[in-house]
Amino acid sequence: MKPRLYLLLFIASVFLPKNTVAQEIIKGQALDSITITSARIELPFKENSRTITVITSKDIQESPATNLAELLQQEAGIDVRRQGVNGMQSDLYIRGGSFDQTLLLIDGIKVEDPQTGHHTLNMALPLEVIERIEIIKGPAARVFGQNAFTGAINIVTKSSVDSINSIGYRLGSYDQQQVSGTLGAQLGGSTVIGHASVNTSEGYRYNTDFENQNYFVKGRFNTNRNPIEMIGYFAERKFGANQFYSQEDAHDQYEETQSSLFGLSTRLETEKLKITPRAYWKRNQDMYLYIRENPEVYRNLHISNKLGIQVNASYASNAGITGFGVDVAKVFMTSTNLGERDRLMANLFVEHRFSLANNTLDITPGVSVNYFSDFKFHAFPGVDVGYTINDKVKAYANIGYTYRVPTYTDLYYVGPFDLGNENLVPEKALSEEIGLKYFGINFNAYVAIFNRSSDNLIDYTRENEDDKWEATNLKSLNSTGAELNLSSRFKSGRYIQNISLGYTYLDENLNDVKAAYSKYILNSLTHHFTASVRSQFLKNISQSVVYKFAERASGTSYSVVDVQATLTISDFELSIIGNNIFNAEYIETGFVPMPKGNVLVGVKYSF
Repeated sequence: MKPRLYLLLFIASVFLPKNTVAQEIIKGQALDSITITSARIELPFKENSRTITVITSKDIQESPATNLAELLQQEAGIDVRRQGVNGMQSDLYIRGGSFDQTLLLIDGIKVEDPQTGHHTLNMALPLEVIERIEIIKGPAARVFGQNAFTGAINIVTKSSVDSINSIGYRLGSYDQQQVSGTLGAQLGGSTVIGHASVNTSEGYRYNTDFENQNYFVKGRFNTNRNPIEMIGYFAERKFGANQFYSQEDAHDQYEETQSSLFGLSTRLETEKLKITPRAYWKRNQDMYLYIRENPEVYRNLHISNKLGIQVNASYASNAGITGFGVDVAKVFMTSTNLGERDRLMANLFVEHRFSLANNTLDITPGVSVNYFSDFKFHAFPGVDVGYTINDKVKAYANIGYTYRVPTYTDLYYVGPFDLGNENLVPEKALSEEIGLKYFGINFNAYVAIFNRSSDNLIDYTRENEDDKWEATNLKSLNSTGAELNLSSRFKSGRYIQNISLGYTYLDENLNDVKAAYSKYILNSLTHHFTASVRSQFLKNISQSVVYKFAERASGTSYSVVDVQATLTISDFELSIIGNNIFNAEYIETGFVPMPKGNVLVGVKYSF
């Protein structure tokens, strides 16, 4: 790898404590105290028999990331391919899957888009309102149904109003300006949190200007008894899309999106039974122009709505814990290109966790049965197995079937450079994984080996450079890989230091794939290494460094370093963020070059 990587690792080695046996317990939220709420059976982090990563609010606060796309790029095995900056348009991949194969949830609400997975991160919440992020890698269709083909990411929003009130302003390169405010109030047995932010920029190259507005509200009522929780979110993005979607010479594209979410939930609980019902509505609107100043040349408008209800439940007995529930949703789409479409979806799931051998062995078989009005019934069985070797080490394995139906873009899109295919069949795969976790006082680690045998994968392919991209079912693809993650917290002098290292290797067997050119799937990350150092040596100053190395199946590679320094004076925070400080030249997807070194300076007042 690059010399800068070795420099970063040398710095990390200097920070590491010389006597790890005698190091004191560092106060803070330990991962084993976090209950993973994205699972149907809620379990402490330490007891789960899956590969799960948790990003806490403390991690978010100390990161140089200013949006969800940048934050997720710091996790090995997660491939966020950005077009432009500030998360204007980003696609989310896990372990070599496609952007349609990763499910995003907000407080347990599935927010996939029926038009295309390109819109998944339109629902990227502002970092100020996120309590933690739960990342499940590997097949999750048994738990969530379709779209969780390669994994799922659940964003858990903040509920406590403690230390949440703040206003902030940032100013940076390319005339970036960010204004935000977050307020929380407690009224009797109820709490309310609100957030608003506006981000703008003139762009780092021709036609990459943007304006992004976010509005969020969350209320918890009757908290002393059975709480009723309400969540609302609205985001609007307007941006120049130079080379985002079409040919290399398509410099004048433009897009506007609006995304909305409203949900209600409650929780009914007895000593043995827990029931969580939810109802929600999600809307997405997408307007695209091929030539920004001449809409008559080519314009698309897509509006989708999703109405859903879901009930999750678990029952504890002498035989273990049983999780069960149902999720029913109806999606509607009106589109100038895709036509009038609707789809009814239903998901019924059940699983049971057996605890055997004095609770050292856990086995969780389960099945999810899905119904789609246009693709009928499908079942996804699977099983998780975990063995607790001692109080610090756990071995685990899982196997399961997974599945995804085509999006409306896959099926029906007709454009100047891309074509859908009404004859597509659903994707399917069998995934296996084995792993080992270590839970220390101030040190955590895991290693995992995984395999996914996929059939009928959907990608856009072509035989010649001048041909249109056409949605196609690839015959088969076998993806094998390994993942390693290490994190350490320790004291150097009076202050806590944090180091995290992650590496994912992926090998894809392309022998049965005959396409000459692939648009998405066949350019996965072969090597993905991430490292972060979050440190403090002076009372009021903290700093962080993030290193990212990526090498794709095409052979292209790049290294990027981001840094942040924060000065705290009473209730004020002054920060400076440097992105790509070594001016790496790289492209994450398509034809869009990412910006070279740029700076963002900010002030935040908390009250």
